[in-house]
Amino acid sequence: MFELKHLSREAVPKALERAERYRLLNEPGEAESICIDVLRVEPDNGQAIVMLLLALTDLFEEDRARALSRSRELLPRLADDYSRAYYAGIICERWAKASLKRSVPSSRDAAYQSFAEAMGWFEKAEALRPPGNDEALLRWNTCARILARHELAPSHEERTEHQLE
Repeated sequence: MFELKHLSREAVPKALERAERYRLLNEPGEAESICIDVLRVEPDNGQAIVMLLLALTDLFEEDRARALSRSRELLPRLADDYSRAYYAGIICERWAKASLKRSVPSSRDAAYQSFAEAMGWFEKAEALRPPGNDEALLRWNTCARILARHELAPSHEERTEHQLE
């Protein structure tokens, strides 16, 4: 096996720029690798943690289980409660979008559940947000519009449970 080479601290800013570029080029695997290298040098680098989390969510369609668990593992490493809530919502929203693209019978129900969970996280983040930061509100609205556009609703079992309460 090959021994991995270590990134120098001086190279971290340019490496993060390159990781972002790879994400924009829809090459999340390359971005993931770079972020892992950055985090080996600077384990608490918030930008690298967020970039890695986003790169992993970009992989939801092709590497579902691994990418989901690894992205969730990063949440406690984020700096504050707002970021943890906001990015938990991002993970759920992107999981929901990936579920919508799957052609299995339960994918619409799974998408609804994940969008609903994302919206809950975005509401929590909205309550914790710094002044002038409405990102969580914008994400919540996006989820609501996607639910309406795709006519997603709770499954029959969930509607029955709510009616019984």
